[in-house]
Parts: sequence; structure tokens; C-alpha cells
Amino acid sequence: MGPFNPVHWMVTGGALLVVGVVLPLLMVLQVLEPTFLLAFLSFAASTGGFLAGIAGLAAHGMGRRNPHDPF
Repeated sequence: MGPFNPVHWMVTGGALLVVGVVLPLLMVLQVLEPTFLLAFLSFAASTGGFLAGIAGLAAHGMGRRNPHDPF
């Protein structure tokens, strides 16, 4: 396919979601110093990962849709 392969969107979204979970865990365990920037990056990664995963799922579903199916 092209650069907008739905599987790539889902994998990227999953990776960003993992980053969004691991960064706060490392901050709570005091491996990383909790800063506002790091907390914001963690939130942005989690939100972006969720949106990228949903976009990948939607694109995957639209690609598999039968045009003759009324539903």
C-alpha cells in the first residue's frame, strides 16, 4: 500500500500507548525525574497513540467494507 497503511497506524498507535504508560511508571518509580514537560509528553503520546490506533482501525474497516452491503 502507500504511506497510510492502516496496520502501520495501529502499530504506531500501540507503540505510543506503551510509551504513554511507561513514562509515568518510570516517574512514579523515580527512575526519571518528574517534570512538567515529561508529564506533558507522556500525555501527548498516550492521546496521540489512541487517536492513531482509532484512525488505523477505521481505515482498516473501511478498506474491508463490501460496497454492496446495505449495512
